[in-house]
Amino acid sequence: MSNGKPDFSNVQGSVQSTGEIKPDFSNVESKVTSTAQINEGGGGGGGEQTYTVAKGDTLSHIAKELYGKAGKWHAIYDANRDVIGDNPDKIYPGQVLKIPAIED
Repeated sequence: MSNGKPDFSNVQGSVQSTGEIKPDFSNVESKVTSTAQINEGGGGGGGEQTYTVAKGDTLSHIAKELYGKAGKWHAIYDANRDVIGDNPDKIYPGQVLKIPAIED
């Protein structure tokens, strides 16, 4: 029985984009831990240890984690001036830093 109005009761629709979908990695976090012991006093020859900077890291944070003392950040900075440049606050995620052995 037709009442003169079109019947759309069985119409289905969908939407697809032809644009490129870019993944959102803004909430990705990483952490690097090592089972290697840092050679105190520079002796030993265990090879050079490195640390990959994670989001939110600072040189003080890295020094506290690796040396147990945040104040030892200067040793990391001095060993990486060629990578970091003149501003020790300008480190970024993914940057690989050399971790020198330190003397207490």
